[in-house]
Amino acid sequence: QVQPVESGGGLVQAGGSLRLSCSGSGSIFSSNANAMAWYCQAEGNPRELIAAISRNGTTNYVDSVKGRFTISRDNTKNTLHLQMDDLKPDETAFYYCVSVGGTWDLGYYSVGYWGKGTLVNVTS
Repeated sequence: QVQPVESGGGLVQAGGSLRLSCSGSGSIFSSNANAMAWYCQAEGNPRELIAAISRNGTTNYVDSVKGRFTISRDNTKNTLHLQMDDLKPDETAFYYCVSVGGTWDLGYYSVGYWGKGTLVNVTS
């Protein structure tokens, strides 16, 4: 288990797209994890769950990003991605990936290390 490194953030206009990646020097998928998840944290706000992908590939999204964001996983490269389309200014935040236990319906808890995040800045 290693600390993940998030990348791919940047400055984008509203309606634009970004593809975030999460990787590490070793496996970022904790052996005791049920899923990998992306969270975001805007300034002054708590960290919020956005999307998750389970060990069997099931994906889940919060309602606000359904149809616009896509989470994917490359097991051979130990990499997690988040494709974000039609971005909105209120989605400006740091984005983090983490291994999680629990379930989408009952709630997740982190079982891996948090990275430093990657900043997404969406301008209007």
